[in-house]
Amino acid sequence: MRSVGHTFILDPDREPAKRLRLSDTHDDFALSRSSNAVIPRSLGLAAAVLCLLAGTAAAVQSGGRGRPEPETAYDGQFTFVRLRWQSDVGGFSRRAGFSSAWNHDYPRADQHLARILKELTAIDVRTAGSLILTLDDPELFKYPIAFMWEPGFWNLTDREAESFRAYLLKGGFAVFEDFDGAQQWSVFEAQMRRVLPEARFVKLDKSHRIYDAFFKIKDIDAIVHPMTGIHPNYYGIYEDNDPAKRLMVVANFDNDVPEYWEWSAEGFYPVDASNEAYKLGVNYVIYGMTH
Repeated sequence: MRSVGHTFILDPDREPAKRLRLSDTHDDFALSRSSNAVIPRSLGLAAAVLCLLAGTAAAVQSGGRGRPEPETAYDGQFTFVRLRWQSDVGGFSRRAGFSSAWNHDYPRADQHLARILKELTAIDVRTAGSLILTLDDPELFKYPIAFMWEPGFWNLTDREAESFRAYLLKGGFAVFEDFDGAQQWSVFEAQMRRVLPEARFVKLDKSHRIYDAFFKIKDIDAIVHPMTGIHPNYYGIYEDNDPAKRLMVVANFDNDVPEYWEWSAEGFYPVDASNEAYKLGVNYVIYGMTH
């Protein structure tokens, strides 16, 4: 993927991108950029989470949940982009804040993953906050990766479908989080058919390179739904429906991975599970930045 102006364009003759990863011992150790020391990953990532996020969690709690960040001007830094839409299917209103599905886990999940990315990778990450964009906002084309929450309540307009299709086909990578059950999958699939009518969903397994893009995730089924304990299913859509090409879309179905990110500083969920959830988030960003 190359950038022309602010638009990401696929290069069909491009060489496979070199993946960013840790040293040859990365199965067992993680690098601490601040100290230049090598520390055990199982302890290092957990310690980084707790130390980095304590201040963030306190700030968010004092400022309230669900309030949008100030407008963020594009400056070349990696910025966490969260997608929103105009209306929800079925009058979704069980959340606080905006009373909408798309703002679940906002803003702490976004902030926490951004801080982990900044600490553990060489990516220049904006940690002050995420950017909220609609699917038909031209600004979206400046950002190669976008996340969407609760797509089981997603309701597209024709304009949003057309614009989001262009974003994905021009090199964008979208990650869908936090939905489960047959009814929510049906809504999500129906909306994606409007975006990419010819697309086919493919179930991903642990052999896919996305699960070794930075961290080697040995058991993707171990990242169970934090509240129900059900096992996750991961689905993808390939460019031209060709598994030899890049993933344009990843859907974390029957799961709520960002719930682990949001509450990692409070210790609501086991440390090992939160670590694995962060690894998955980091891998998605690295994959999206290099494919």
